[in-house]
Amino acid sequence: MLRECPEHGDYRGGECPDCGAEGDYLMNDEELNHLGRIMAGILRHFPDRFGLEMDETGWIDLEEMVEAIQRKRDRFHWLSPRHVNAVVQTDPKGRYELEDDRIRATYAHSLDLAWDFPTEGIPETLYYPVSEEELDLVLDRGLQPRDRSLVHLSETYESAVSAGLRRVENPIILEVAAQKANEDGNTVWNAAKTVYTTEEVPPEYISRSQ
Repeated sequence: MLRECPEHGDYRGGECPDCGAEGDYLMNDEELNHLGRIMAGILRHFPDRFGLEMDETGWIDLEEMVEAIQRKRDRFHWLSPRHVNAVVQTDPKGRYELEDDRIRATYAHSLDLAWDFPTEGIPETLYYPVSEEELDLVLDRGLQPRDRSLVHLSETYESAVSAGLRRVENPIILEVAAQKANEDGNTVWNAAKTVYTTEEVPPEYISRSQ
């Protein structure tokens, strides 16, 4: 459930986490999940399917995206930029970014774009999950993108485990010397709240987490 508290702003759930009030209704869970999938598809993979133009750094005009979703999906005839803004502001993973009436996804793109996310303050160590079968190959050859345009690194061991569990039952967690890699010219971007991206990670920056 997506709601708005008049005092504390947008939130997900039945009650405002700050004051416990039942705020104004914006959309239900099913609508929220469905809209999230549409936004992810447009902003990460196929803006052209909705007749939208994306610039080289991933930005799309917010108003144009809303109008395109209204045209393509009748069930969202009521959608407004206000609803999209609430989705972005309450997203726990920071999947999206809004700026100057534009919107973009912060990570998980399959599109080849020119990245301009921050590269300062990169943590000394980031984490990446692999399967037992992948372990030796990654330690030998490094990390390359899979079905995405970039390698995605997690800020914490726990978030890497969570990411790994979506693919394998018992993920093995690797440590990546991200700060050193970034300083050596292997650019690491701070894409979202807990997600960092890079074009590749050479093997000398990777070790198995103990």
